[in-house]
Amino acid sequence: MDIKTEINKDQPTIITIDDRQIILIGTAHISQESVDTVIHSIEEHQPDTVCVELDEQRYQSLINQKGWESLNIKDVIKKGQMPFLLTNLALSSYQKKMGLQTGVKPGAELAAAAKTAEERGMQVELVDRNIRTSLLRTWRKAGFWNKMKVMAALLGSLFEKQELDEAQLAELRSGDTLSQMLEEMGKLLPSVKAILVDERDTYMAYHIRNAPGEKIVAVVGAAHLPGIIRNLDMEITAETIAEISTVPPKTAVSKIIPWLIPAIVIALFIGGFFFGDHQKLANAAVAWVLANGLLSALGALIAFGHPLTVISAFVAAPITSLNPTIGAGFVTAFVQAFVAPPTVRDMEYVSDDLTTLKGWWRNRLARVMLVFFFSSLGSAAGTFIALGWMKDLL
Repeated sequence: MDIKTEINKDQPTIITIDDRQIILIGTAHISQESVDTVIHSIEEHQPDTVCVELDEQRYQSLINQKGWESLNIKDVIKKGQMPFLLTNLALSSYQKKMGLQTGVKPGAELAAAAKTAEERGMQVELVDRNIRTSLLRTWRKAGFWNKMKVMAALLGSLFEKQELDEAQLAELRSGDTLSQMLEEMGKLLPSVKAILVDERDTYMAYHIRNAPGEKIVAVVGAAHLPGIIRNLDMEITAETIAEISTVPPKTAVSKIIPWLIPAIVIALFIGGFFFGDHQKLANAAVAWVLANGLLSALGALIAFGHPLTVISAFVAAPITSLNPTIGAGFVTAFVQAFVAPPTVRDMEYVSDDLTTLKGWWRNRLARVMLVFFFSSLGSAAGTFIALGWMKDLL
């Protein structure tokens, strides 16, 4: 197999594999320069197929400007998808904040690539791995401390102010700069970098290489260029792609832990009833209800939840803390969505509102997310505090 690679600074990378030509365009996802480069390159090279760094879900969100309006928040809560939606909102908020500073919507160059290809009758291939798969693989494979680091970084992104201009974006568009950033991330969180970057490089390289046509243009983030170039020079099997496309099952420990705390609490109550002081038992029961209920209610209050939501947090938290199949946050989020449902305006402007801290509390859809998060956090804190008080039951 004959593979030839042409790398020129500030120009697309051209890789020739036998008689097929692959033109790789590295972009910054919030740069107008990237949008112009993508359109110009497609028109210049006239490829058979244009590959873009998108999965179906992200593609639909880019082309469907009113996508949020069709969201049924109650169904999301019932299906237990609130953590995933909250993560998506946080990531979207971070990208949107940076994009507003340059007047370019995040992912605009990817949307431009797909639109330009479709207008010219070219094949469009979505070559990125499903975002839900990437996030779940990251969460399931990361250790406890890495999970805490990921959550801290995610929450930090909500409050961090980014001041970037086109000159800085031009610098970020450099593969060397972004590669250095990824290397630093790899040292800090090697398992996260391996899943969010390395595996996706492999996945995209496989699908780019197997895209139909003799000439392919692939539009990807500049940070992925080095990894994709390396992988295009390797034989990647379908079995490898199937493996990295699979969400790993929960570990035995992660399945046991949610049941462990309720088991300890129930065991302490039973032991206290038969062998301990009944007055202490009654005090412990009150402590359990108050610690869980009050802190969960406080979380709902911090999120500016409806009064009925705050009451539901107080009532639900002591019960749900003993039932791992449903958390207090799911109950409070459902109540909040029922008594103060998001309006059409909230759905239309959610991505804009999330660019400011005040907007998270003003937008009703985002407020449901905040109710879920803070009431869950309060219930978890209450559980551990109550456990400390209950240790003297026996």
